[in-house]
Amino acid sequence: MSSDGNLFVQVGSYNTNLQGGAGLPQDLVDWLVPTLQVASFLSKESRAPDIFAIGFQELLPLHLGLAGLSKAVLDDRDAHIRSQIEKHTLGKESYTLVAKAVNVGVALLVYARDSGIARRVCDVQTQWTGTGPAYMGNKGAVGIRFRVSDRGSKAGEVFTFVCAHLTAHEANLARRVADYRHIVSTLLFPPLPSSPSSSPTTMYSTSHLFFLGDLNFRITIPPSHPHVQTSQPYDALTMMKDDASREQLKEFDQLLNQRRKGTAFIGLHEGPFWTFKCTYKYKLGEVDRYSTKRTPSWTDRIMYATYTDSPDTPEKSNITNILYTSIPSYVTSDHKPVVCLLLLPSPTTASSPETCAPPMLQLPSSYTPMPDPRATLKRYTGRTLDRIIGSIWWLLTVLGAGSAIVGILNFFLGLIAWRWWKVPAASFADA
Repeated sequence: MSSDGNLFVQVGSYNTNLQGGAGLPQDLVDWLVPTLQVASFLSKESRAPDIFAIGFQELLPLHLGLAGLSKAVLDDRDAHIRSQIEKHTLGKESYTLVAKAVNVGVALLVYARDSGIARRVCDVQTQWTGTGPAYMGNKGAVGIRFRVSDRGSKAGEVFTFVCAHLTAHEANLARRVADYRHIVSTLLFPPLPSSPSSSPTTMYSTSHLFFLGDLNFRITIPPSHPHVQTSQPYDALTMMKDDASREQLKEFDQLLNQRRKGTAFIGLHEGPFWTFKCTYKYKLGEVDRYSTKRTPSWTDRIMYATYTDSPDTPEKSNITNILYTSIPSYVTSDHKPVVCLLLLPSPTTASSPETCAPPMLQLPSSYTPMPDPRATLKRYTGRTLDRIIGSIWWLLTVLGAGSAIVGILNFFLGLIAWRWWKVPAASFADA
């Protein structure tokens, strides 16, 4: 943390394509420590991030995630990430894991710098929710919330990080918006000890909010559009060549248009995502070749908000976006990881002296996020189905030596053999 109290936060997100332990390269320096790309900032103030937040989607094969067998992979990721950031950050700073959260294949890890705010982190909370069929966790979100004491006031400030994986495919825009609204209403945190209320709170009840993940919003290019300055058909592949073309392409980004309409991600801000190429869908093993099966899109995003942001100026945030980019060199997934470096504003004394409550985000008067009274029932309905389906799937995969289809075949062959053995055995006993 600098002398004026501005916290330096680094956020990363990566869909690792269900690869488990093989989903990350051994060297993470390009993604987690992009110092060369922020050299101008670091030349003015040499410092390491105060907070790292790293999110994953498709962390491991789906059947293992549904069965709840993600602990070993997540622990391995934790050890690997921490060793990389401590080895490569300026001054070789050490970091403490604030918390980790996982639901099926969506995972989030948050670290705090030991020589900085780690000693003042308290009231740590984690949460999860599913947005898949019957609230299952094949899609959904996880969240981590904590308070940093004695920052700006005795009450401090509350930080909330949410990592999400929303419904896929270009045509499913309405379902993605519904996923977001479900996350807002069911990813509920207990009230902080300083809160006068005993009711659960949404992700918006915070001083700073960071929303990241494979949000799956796509580029939808209509046959004609007022922004099109050519008579030729629009082609997303040809518009990836330079910043000017990508800035024009961004007008067809579903997420940006939903934010402008106020239907999703209310109050959140984002850096200029069009300054880097679309992060999906790449050919596996390729640095810069897209698959022709999908329209290239910016599916992987990082957004943020702080309590000093004004709802009257929704396009402007008081958080400084130092860097927002993708890492093309990672080729083990059809997605590219993204990273965002953010400088938070200096703390203010915006907390209430009567309640000693931390300052909260300011939202438009037309928007009031409401907790779902049936959130717990929905979450555990989804988790129960996750465990049942995942365990059966896992068992069939074991029987099939890695293939559930072979496992089903082996199961029925075994059943036939058992019945064949049982009938002669019974006949022998009767004799």
